[in-house]
Amino acid sequence: MRELGAAVTSGREKAYAYLKETVLTDPGMQGTFLSEQELADRIGVSRTPIREALLQLAAEDLVELVPKRGARVSPLTGREIRELMELRGIVERYAAQELVAGGGAAVAELRSLLERQRGLTGADQAREFIAVDHRFHAALVSAVGNALLDRHYEGLRSRQVRAGVAALFSVQGRQEAVLEEHEAILDALATGDARAAWAAIDHHLESTLKVLLAG
Repeated sequence: MRELGAAVTSGREKAYAYLKETVLTDPGMQGTFLSEQELADRIGVSRTPIREALLQLAAEDLVELVPKRGARVSPLTGREIRELMELRGIVERYAAQELVAGGGAAVAELRSLLERQRGLTGADQAREFIAVDHRFHAALVSAVGNALLDRHYEGLRSRQVRAGVAALFSVQGRQEAVLEEHEAILDALATGDARAAWAAIDHHLESTLKVLLAG
């Protein structure tokens, strides 16, 4: 009985990860209804783990369960985008302050991630570009050394990736702008200038917000 329970849990986790990392981050899926059977066939699980994963995502307000229609990928609203950027700003400015106060030990990791991101230009690499983008910001937050804060920030990942991919496709040249904005954040952190880092973070988030709201 325990083995069966473990298999079901594994299937649900597999379905949840696929939906969150692949389906929900696809700009073309925003606002569309999902087929449980199609997802089950694609992932290689039964429909039960799919339903369980969808219930979990609905509890996180990432999908909407519509009676007699099924699960719909909830598009990010203007209010959600503003709140996401506001929350990110609070967390990331705090992280920058702590990183500078601690001597900037994470700067080398941030530099490595930025260089990796530079090699991911082009529309066909947009999702990977944004995945590394999230890792850049997550590494900044992780430098604080607060596990609870890390988990809280990681909970924003799906929305961050969705917003980031949408921003890249909304305006030409956004990838290059992101790289410049990350460089400004990194330069400020490397020189130990917390106020400059705050300003660079604010500029980066405000630029993304403007692109998303305009699109």
